[in-house]
Amino acid sequence: MEVASYVLHRFVFHGVLWRIHRTHHDPAHGHGKGIEWNDLFSVGFAALSMGLLWAGRADPLASTAFPLGVGIAVYGLLYFVLHDLYAHGRLGPKKTTVSAAQAVKRAHGRHHQSLSKVGQEPYGLFLFPPWMGRRFERKRDRAA
Repeated sequence: MEVASYVLHRFVFHGVLWRIHRTHHDPAHGHGKGIEWNDLFSVGFAALSMGLLWAGRADPLASTAFPLGVGIAVYGLLYFVLHDLYAHGRLGPKKTTVSAAQAVKRAHGRHHQSLSKVGQEPYGLFLFPPWMGRRFERKRDRAA
């Protein structure tokens, strides 16, 4: 799911659908704090997941639709918790001592460092180069 999410985010959301996705990056539109046009994507993925689950309901073990629906739903739940609630602090700021979640938040912060449509790696949420999950190093910290 993460590879599909990366490709979709990089080439579609930061491509032809940038006008909608930009509301998620622009502080003037809430920057993850309120309802954004970008939230329409979540509604669409939820509908897709439900449709796939419905299509595969007769024989879930033999169906390819059912496991795809489950995968999209599980990814969506993880995305909502880590991205919306934790990384963007929707519904208030959240803290954790889980280092993997902290790395995801730092790497995602790098993705939001500019309002530019291009060159904003990482586009994935869970897979990113390890250095992107490290703390930002200030010049004065390096000198010490």
